[in-house]
Amino acid sequence: MDYYQIGQRIRKIRKAHRLSQDELASKVGISTTHMSHIETGNTKLSLPVLVDLADALEVRVDDLLFDSPRDSVSSTGDELQQLLDGCNAQQAKAILDIAKSAKTALEKYY
Repeated sequence: MDYYQIGQRIRKIRKAHRLSQDELASKVGISTTHMSHIETGNTKLSLPVLVDLADALEVRVDDLLFDSPRDSVSSTGDELQQLLDGCNAQQAKAILDIAKSAKTALEKYY
């Protein structure tokens, strides 16, 4: 995950909504410093914060994560399989755990 690109997308959408960093941070319940770090890609995003940011910006989480929204579940599944093929067992388990958590958290948006 490229946190810099995600941060740039968040910043672009925030500016389009004419929100300051302070205003968006307040909506999400994080500090302005944390918001600044997110926008510059200097911190990893937890899934709950990512979901809250998407909700506050009135966009889908996919709009923050990907250059263009993913239309095909199978292509995303194929990409996940390619990622897992290059991992050891411990890394694969961690990725699958994150994917399961993300699926559960995102189900309310789809």
